[in-house]
Amino acid sequence: MLRAARELLAVRSPLDAELMVSELLGVWWRQDQPRHGRARPRHSRAEVEELFGEGLVEYAASQGSPAALALLSGIACLGSPRQAVKAERAALALMGRGVARPSWAEHAGAVEAGDCYVHSDAYGDRDEVICVFRYAGQEEHALVVVVDYNAAGMIRDGWVTSQVGKLLDYCRGLSPPDGSPRPTFSQVPPPNVRRLLESALTVTETSANPPVSKSFPSYHAFIRARIRILPPALPGAGQSAALAGAGRPAAARGAHAGTAPPVPYALPGQGLTSRARAMLPAGHAIGPGAARRPTWHADRRAMLVAEFLASDEAEDLSDLEAASRCADHIVNYGCDHDFGRPLRVSPAKAETFLLDWLPRKVMLTPAEQYAMPHVLVAWARWAGAKSGLDIAAIRKTLDSVFDSIAAFTKVYRDPASFGLEPGLVARLLPDRDLEALPRRAFAFGVLEGTFRGTDLSSLDPANPAHRRLLLAADHDAPGGPGASARHLERHEAIAERLWRDDPPELWDAAQRLLDLGMPRHDVIHTLIDVMDGAGADERALRRALTDLPPEPPTWPAALA
Repeated sequence: MLRAARELLAVRSPLDAELMVSELLGVWWRQDQPRHGRARPRHSRAEVEELFGEGLVEYAASQGSPAALALLSGIACLGSPRQAVKAERAALALMGRGVARPSWAEHAGAVEAGDCYVHSDAYGDRDEVICVFRYAGQEEHALVVVVDYNAAGMIRDGWVTSQVGKLLDYCRGLSPPDGSPRPTFSQVPPPNVRRLLESALTVTETSANPPVSKSFPSYHAFIRARIRILPPALPGAGQSAALAGAGRPAAARGAHAGTAPPVPYALPGQGLTSRARAMLPAGHAIGPGAARRPTWHADRRAMLVAEFLASDEAEDLSDLEAASRCADHIVNYGCDHDFGRPLRVSPAKAETFLLDWLPRKVMLTPAEQYAMPHVLVAWARWAGAKSGLDIAAIRKTLDSVFDSIAAFTKVYRDPASFGLEPGLVARLLPDRDLEALPRRAFAFGVLEGTFRGTDLSSLDPANPAHRRLLLAADHDAPGGPGASARHLERHEAIAERLWRDDPPELWDAAQRLLDLGMPRHDVIHTLIDVMDGAGADERALRRALTDLPPEPPTWPAALA
């Protein structure tokens, strides 16, 4: 890294220097990804930043060369807060010892923010956010950041250009191909853009394996630093009612409220178009102070489904009961995973819903599996018209659904294909969360049979009162004394956490131990020991689970 930093000595432009340093800092951005299979990352992204980033700062500080000072000057502008503080102190110390610094170092980081713009596609799938910056009025440049709302609202790409005027002229004059819906291009207050990008970057940084572009790691540090330069919103100031749908962080599991849709961008006090109003939840406040939106509660979701089923577009749906449940899933996906926009219609959203989210998350009955594509077609027609989408855009969405029907029948796995009885699956998935099936089946090893005169198939594992008896049956070895009350309490605590997937690292660790050949009951005991060692410290629990199994392996050779 330090040898590569020698190139900084030949650079004159502070922008070029910052981009080079950002590329160097991006070298380890993906180093926390699993190496193979389900092998877990050895360190969290924050730990990697500390290990490599702060280690690099310390190493450069010890070298005392002009290249080291140049690298430290760049890290002081683009590093994480801890890296920046350490790099600045080290750089000042080297300068005090008479080490020469490059000419660009005086201007690096001394950037002022200019205007911000957002180019939104007509479907609301993504935003291209353009932020203009300059160094003391010189060397104007634009940072372009792509926010993808079909990928949890994360930043997926970014790049920099010095051709600012040419870029803006191109965006203003951009015309879609014939028959394609027209995108929007708007100037947006910088504080609103900062709020959007901060949230979107958090989603990217907290995702286990974000689907970013190959070049994103090289721009990550630059993007992070430029976001910090944008002015923050003043306390109590009115926010844009139509701030882009920057998602809450992925860690905020189960949150239903999102931010407002990304198009169009209304400034405080300005009205919204009829299409934007149709895409907002009922009762949403428009104007100053409308920074937060109400949650889509169950009754409002049900009213939306009822309105759809009563529409002309839904009149040809033969099985109204299955259609109603399918429409529930469509609305829930739009409310919970598309930032409160159940009426938003797009080809990409339809494909993501049908081929990615449904097969992973929802247990459909055979009737619902058959009905879902037909309901989605009717929904696209109804919601597209209701939200003001033109007929050409609706047709493209319908084409996407039609093209996905054959793939849906192949990728959707009915739980019956796993060899499980429907009644057993229903007991494990009262919430129809298909993704939870393997971990809940792991948590409760015995769900059928008779134990102490009780028919276990009549017990509900979702009911805390029934869990103790199911877990006691799991410990019932022939001729054995059974488990103590304290032992069952510890098993119950693990089972309850696995049921809720809290924290997600718990099931990840269990799978890794199972992959090593460790027996199921021994895996549960290992998890119990880790949980007892962490106590009430949830952060310590996550760290300890991430470190399972320890390296080098300490399991017996028979398990290796």
